[in-house]
Amino acid sequence: MATHDPDLRRDLDATLQTRKELGPEYESELLESFLEKVEQNVDRRVRRHLAEQQVQVARGIRPQPRDNEVHPFWQRFGFAALSLVLAVPLSAIAAGTTGLPGLIVCWAGIAGVNAAHGAALRHRLPASNARDGAAD
Repeated sequence: MATHDPDLRRDLDATLQTRKELGPEYESELLESFLEKVEQNVDRRVRRHLAEQQVQVARGIRPQPRDNEVHPFWQRFGFAALSLVLAVPLSAIAAGTTGLPGLIVCWAGIAGVNAAHGAALRHRLPASNARDGAAD
């Protein structure tokens, strides 16, 4: 457990002690009970985190990315770079097999995928992040 919850730790210790006293025939019931407590703990933390985010959005505060999150600018940049790298062989295959019409269809597909990715990113981000994604 990354963040230690003393109540959850006590529950685990109590569950293990109870199992020692009652024996393995009650193991599944004890495990179910403990897992239910873990699930309630996770639900409570997720609800608290979502409520904090909603308060920040309501106040117009842009949520800070977590340490393990990639900044939206780098997400867009990485996707565009990968698209260009893959566009070279795809263009060669399309132009070599069907000529100009194939090349046009290929690039329309590449542009469509990039547009869809950009729209998905804009949809997931708060309005202030979508406007100034590269400004940070």
